[in-house]
Amino acid sequence: MDELRFDGRVAVVTGGGRGLGRSYAMLLASRGAKVVVNDPGGSLAGDDYDPVHPPPEAPGPAEEVVHEIAAAGGQAVANTDSVANPHGGKSIIDTAVERYGRIDILIHNAGIVRRAPLKEMTYEDFEAVLDVHLRGAFHVVRPAFPVMCDAGYGRIVLTSSIGGLYGNHEVANYAVAKAGVIGLSNVAAMEGAAHGVKSNVIVPAAVTRMAEGIDTSAYPPMDAELVAPAVGWLAHESCSITGEALIALAGRIARAVLAETPGEYRPAWSIEDVAEHIAAIRDMSEPVVFPVVPDGHGDHIRYSFAMAKRGAHHV
Repeated sequence: MDELRFDGRVAVVTGGGRGLGRSYAMLLASRGAKVVVNDPGGSLAGDDYDPVHPPPEAPGPAEEVVHEIAAAGGQAVANTDSVANPHGGKSIIDTAVERYGRIDILIHNAGIVRRAPLKEMTYEDFEAVLDVHLRGAFHVVRPAFPVMCDAGYGRIVLTSSIGGLYGNHEVANYAVAKAGVIGLSNVAAMEGAAHGVKSNVIVPAAVTRMAEGIDTSAYPPMDAELVAPAVGWLAHESCSITGEALIALAGRIARAVLAETPGEYRPAWSIEDVAEHIAAIRDMSEPVVFPVVPDGHGDHIRYSFAMAKRGAHHV
C-alpha cells in the first residue's frame, strides 16, 4: 500500500504538547499535514495556568513540539488557549483558519486528571475534569463543525477511555466525561454524514504522565506511538467509518460497540414478570447492534416497534 499522507490538510491537535497528543501531531506533520499544536502547558490537574490567559513568557510544550516539527521539515503553529472555555475553543479553531485557511482534521486529546473516591469527590474537581474533556470537546467541535460542513470535508477524532466504557475506581468525573464524548461524536457523525464529515472516537491507553501514580512496571510496551497510527487512519481521507470507536492498547487495535440483547416482548409487565424473564432479557447469545450512521437512533426504535407489532399479533 502507498504511504497514506496528509499533504494539503490542516489538523488541530488539542493537548498536543505531550504524550499521546504529541505523537499524533508529530505523525501527521511527518506525513505532510500543517498542524496547530494546542497545549496551555498546565499541570496534570490542570491548575497551573490561567484558563483564559495562559502565561506567554517561557516556551511551553506546544512550542517545543512546533520546534521539533519544524526541525524535521514540517509545518506547525503553537496555540496555548485552554479548551475549558468557549473562547479558548474558538481561538484554537480560529488559529487554524487564520494561519492556514482551513481545518480538515480535529483531534481532541486534551485532558486532566483529578482522582478521588465518589464519596469524597468535590464539585470543583468534577466540573474541572468535565470542562476539559467533555465541554472542551464541544468547545472545539462547535466552531470547527460548520467550517468542515461548508467545505464538504472533515475528520473529527474525539478521545474516550476504558474508564468511559467501563468505569474505574476514583475517577467518576473522568468516566462521565469520557462517556459523554461518545455521544457528541455520534451526533457529529450523523449530522456530518451528508457533508463529508466523519467523526469517530479513539479509546487509547499509553504510559504517559496521565498514568502518574499507577504501577506500570508489569505492563507490556505501551508507548504513545502504538496508538498514533490508529488515530492517523481515523484522521485520513481514506477512513471508511464514522460513528464508531476504536480501541488502541498495548499493540491491540479493536472496535468497541454498544450492543443489546434481542430482549423480550410482553403486552404488559409486572415486577414479577421482569424477575421471571430476566435471564432471557439479558441473553447475549444473539447480540443486536445498531450502527450510528445512517440512523442508529431510528433503527433502535423501529426494532422495538416491530417486536411489539409482532407480539400484538400473537396475543
